[in-house]
Amino acid sequence: MRSRRNDGLCAREASNIAAGILQRSLNLVDHGPKCTVHAILLVLFFAAARVTSIFDACRRLARAPSDQAVRNALDAMLPRQMPALERRLNDALADRLPRGLLKRARPLAIDTHNDPYYGQPYKRANELRRGKRERGTSRFHCYATLCVLHRGRRYTVAATYVWRRDSYAQVVRRLLERGRALGLRVRYVLLDRAFYNLAVVRDLQALRCPFLMPVVHRGRRPKAKTPEQLARLKGTRRFLCWRRSGFGEHRMDNRKVHATVRVAVACRTYRTRTGKLRRKAPLVFAFWGFRPCSPAWAKDRYRTRFGIESSYRQVNQGRVRTCCRNPRVRLLLVALALLLRNLWVWIHERVLGRRRGTGVQLQLHLLRFRTLLLMLQRCAEETFGCTETGSTPICLHARPLGPPPVPG
Repeated sequence: MRSRRNDGLCAREASNIAAGILQRSLNLVDHGPKCTVHAILLVLFFAAARVTSIFDACRRLARAPSDQAVRNALDAMLPRQMPALERRLNDALADRLPRGLLKRARPLAIDTHNDPYYGQPYKRANELRRGKRERGTSRFHCYATLCVLHRGRRYTVAATYVWRRDSYAQVVRRLLERGRALGLRVRYVLLDRAFYNLAVVRDLQALRCPFLMPVVHRGRRPKAKTPEQLARLKGTRRFLCWRRSGFGEHRMDNRKVHATVRVAVACRTYRTRTGKLRRKAPLVFAFWGFRPCSPAWAKDRYRTRFGIESSYRQVNQGRVRTCCRNPRVRLLLVALALLLRNLWVWIHERVLGRRRGTGVQLQLHLLRFRTLLLMLQRCAEETFGCTETGSTPICLHARPLGPPPVPG
C-alpha cells in the first residue's frame, strides 16, 4: 500500500522482480554450474543497461561466464519454435499487469517497429521483411506490439514477430487475440497509417472491434473549387477540399469485396508573421464502431498513439545490441527491453505513485528509466565484479589528441 512518504526500491529488488518474471514465464533452468539462470539474466541486464552486446558485457564483468557460454545457454534454454517463444514472452509482459486495466474497456494501440539488418537470414528468407530504405538497408527484422493507453501509462501487453509473408491483417488478428485472451476489453484501437487497407478494415469489422486510423490519400490532389466540381470528386482526395470540419463516409473496394467506413475531417488554420490566416491541409481519419463527439476529438485522441514512439525510444535505451542472426534470440532481446519498461511503469504506479482521489499521481522525477537500468547494472557488477578500474591500461596505439603536426 502507498503511504504519504515515497516507498523506496533498492537495486536488488528490481533485479529480482525482473529475473523472477522471466524465469517463471520462460521456464528457464540452469545450464551448468556456472551458467545458471541468475547469472545469464544478470549478464543480459548489464548489457541492456550499457546498451552493448553480450560479448562486451562478459568482458567487462570479471567473474561472468564467457560470451560463447552465454549464447549456448540461451540457445538451449529458449523454445525451438517461434510461436511457443512468443507465448512465453507475452506471458512475461502481462505478468505485472494491473487488475484495474481489466475492469473497463480501454483504448489500445498497435504499431510496428523495424530493426535494420545488414546480414543474411538465419535459415530462410521469410525471416527478413523488406521495406523503405533506412539506415543503409531495406531489410529489417520487424516486430509488432499491442499497448494499453490509460491516463499517461502505457503497458505493452503483447508482442509478435512479423514474418516476410505476414499481412497486416494477420498481425492485427494475432495481437487482438492475445489481448482478448488476457481479458482486455477494447474501447477502440488506434492504428498507424500503414494499416490502412481493405483487408485490415474488413477483419476489424468482422471482429466487431472499433478502430481509428488516418486515411492514406493516393493520386494527385484535386483542384476543384466550385461546389459542382467538388460533388463529382471520388476517392479520399475529395476530403482534402473541405473548408470546414465534419463527418463523411467512404467506401473501400477492390472490385471483389468492399467495406464502408466513417470519415472525420479536421480542418486546421494558422497565422503567419504578418497576422494573415492560412489553411493547412485537413487531417482525415477513418473510424468504425463508435462515433467521435467532434473531428477535433478524433484528432486529439489519435495524438495519444504517438506515445508508442516514445516507448520505442525508451526501449532502444535498454535493448541489448547483437549481430546474431537467430530470430529467437533477437525477439528475446526486444521483449527483454519491453519487459524492463513495463517494470518501470509498474514501479511508478504501485510503489512511487501517490493516490489522488480515484487516480494515481505519477512522480517520474523520482525514478527515470535510465536510473532503473543503472540499478540493474550495479547488481551485476556487485555479483561478478567489474574489470573497469582506474588502473585499466590505455592503448598505446591510439591516435593522439590535438591538431595534426605541420609538415616541414
